[in-house]
Amino acid sequence: MANENRAQVRTVRFQPTDLGEVPHVDAFLARLGLGPFDPTTVTSATGRNNNWSGTTSNGTQVFVKQLHEGDSEDRMRRSRVAGDAFADAGSTPRLLGTEDDHFLLAFDHIGDATSADVLAAEGEFDDPLAGRLGATVAAFHSLDAAGFDTSPHPLPPVAGLKALSYRHYTEAVSAELAMWRLLQGDQALIEALVKLRDDDNESVPARGPIHADMRLDQFLLTGGGALYLTDFEEARVGDPARDIGAFAGEFLFHAAATIPVTLADASPLGHTATHEEIVATGVAELEQRSPLVKAFVHAYLDTAPARITDDPGLLVRAASYAGWHMMDRMISMSVHASRLSPITKAAAGIGRTVLLSPASFTSSLGLEA
Repeated sequence: MANENRAQVRTVRFQPTDLGEVPHVDAFLARLGLGPFDPTTVTSATGRNNNWSGTTSNGTQVFVKQLHEGDSEDRMRRSRVAGDAFADAGSTPRLLGTEDDHFLLAFDHIGDATSADVLAAEGEFDDPLAGRLGATVAAFHSLDAAGFDTSPHPLPPVAGLKALSYRHYTEAVSAELAMWRLLQGDQALIEALVKLRDDDNESVPARGPIHADMRLDQFLLTGGGALYLTDFEEARVGDPARDIGAFAGEFLFHAAATIPVTLADASPLGHTATHEEIVATGVAELEQRSPLVKAFVHAYLDTAPARITDDPGLLVRAASYAGWHMMDRMISMSVHASRLSPITKAAAGIGRTVLLSPASFTSSLGLEA
């Protein structure tokens, strides 16, 4: 019970969109035979999509997500295929139904869950949990590829490395434009990103179903110890190194983001850190986290199918994707900022270094068989 209460308290919630403004949500739940939400129970979780969690009139705990317009039809289809396939393994919340007109998906609500990024931030993410995540990802990668999207992954965004469209340029904030100037002026980085995108093709023997947008906040751990992987909007057939690298990239980013705090805590007031101190601190922060990646990789390789474990280039490609994950973070953060922060630029610089020489960083990242 203590664990359950702790998880409930630490789950971040915000005020949801008023259900009176979106009557199609309750109508959707009624068509599923669940009844409308009890408005006194409804909360919302962080995320780019509108969402509602609560209890319906017949007592069912439900999580409803409404996808944004644009490529929502494709994301709905990918969510259905992957969610249905993985729900059979009991490793993702059950998909209760979908509604195409308003891009709605309804799932079993896991009410006492804490996301893995919260556990990592609070120092409660340990080797055994990393191993469980690795085994869960391997189980997803082991699924039958029938029905999965086979279209190329849109990232890295190689078209933007050459030029932005007029509309994109005129709508972008200053930090985003600064970010694109950095990328477009770096020919070595452009070549590495184009190669990463081009190499994800049929010649990769390990190809199969992948999550394709993996972050720590998409893993949910319940108070009772159940682990779930969620959010399959980008799931498709691709290189499993993308998901492995994204996991390593999450901890690489955490290490980079922690450098200023660690230096400030360890230095006298007014001290300006030297380059050597910054590098040493970064290495130390990464060394603290690389065992988690090792535990993930070992558990993953213990349970993944032979087409993956027999691929000699898997972990080097994963290192490349870890580097890309850092660049992706910079791109995502720049869209919502007035300027690029020093931490963001430093993290992107680390990602660039890894991208240009991935084989040199597999060991330090924990990507070891």
